[in-house]
Amino acid sequence: MAALRWLRRPALQLYRSYTDSAPALDVRTQLGTAVKEAMKARNTQRSTTLRTVLAEVYSADKASNEQVNSSAIITILKKAADRRTDAAAQYIAAARPELAEKELSEARILAEFLPPSLSEAEVDQVLRKIFEDGETHVGKVFKSFYAVVDKSRVDSETVKKRINVLLSEGAK
Repeated sequence: MAALRWLRRPALQLYRSYTDSAPALDVRTQLGTAVKEAMKARNTQRSTTLRTVLAEVYSADKASNEQVNSSAIITILKKAADRRTDAAAQYIAAARPELAEKELSEARILAEFLPPSLSEAEVDQVLRKIFEDGETHVGKVFKSFYAVVDKSRVDSETVKKRINVLLSEGAK
């Protein structure tokens, strides 16, 4: 009986390898690989931080009844890093520098997996193209901007600030 189970295993593994959805796995697999490496290196802070984020990703998977895409995973990573940065600021205000340093180091770990954000010059370049098309209503500019640029690549506050600056300049 045990021999029969062994014979079925390779077929099951082949089936699994062909049924995985590849587009959603790039950031997800990076996180999984990093967790494994951190556990092998016995780096508890890194492994705990990454496992916490993976738990949030799995929770988002269950909430949407399918695997979330890389953009959503990057959004989860950004929110987690922002939470840790905010917590560090609160710890500093409460005169707890050791806890603030822990939160900041966790934020740095998460920042390793975030793609580089667009600079203000790149945001301005995209916005100027939108303004050249005749858009001047802020809501429509936002919609046109996010049709071109992925939300995970830019901070919405930066976009809002740059839109207001360019509109006040007349988008020269």
